Amino acid sequence: MIAELEFTEKFIDTRVSEFAIRENLIFPTLKAAYRPYANLFSLWSHRFIRYDETLVGTPDYLVSQRSNLGKTVLGKPLLLIAEAKKNDFDGGWAQCLAAMVAAQKMNEQAMTIYGIVTDGKMWQFGKLEKDCFTFNERLYTLDNLSELMGAWDFIYTQLQAQLMCYVN
Repeated sequence: MIAELEFTEKFIDTRVSEFAIRENLIFPTLKAAYRPYANLFSLWSHRFIRYDETLVGTPDYLVSQRSNLGKTVLGKPLLLIAEAKKNDFDGGWAQCLAAMVAAQKMNEQAMTIYGIVTDGKMWQFGKLEKDCFTFNERLYTLDNLSELMGAWDFIYTQLQAQLMCYVN
């Protein structure tokens, strides 16, 4: 992954558009973090979710419990990822939190829902427990990939533990 990011940084203008950021920075990072956990979870890009008329939308990315019905069926949404468009992390968190609330209600359980906001180079992590939202003000960066992947591993470990408590 490091070699791929170095190549991207050297030869590709990732700031030319939101699509360039998504395709060259965000999704490759999401996929690398997801790969070790692919048997338990599903990674979705721009998957429509709906709880009711108010809580409806298409998060940039989400991670759900892997459905027993196959990879085309959405399991319980557990982690929502929003792009901080134009580096607007506050706006990204507003979008992410709305999706987190929808996911929490869709799951119909007191599960913790995790959220991430990123501009492709900087990543910020948060969670929604019942009606309390908190986020880590620290920004993880692609420049320190081992720390970023460590944060991802922590989130996936939390999701695994949670699934053990809330089996189906």
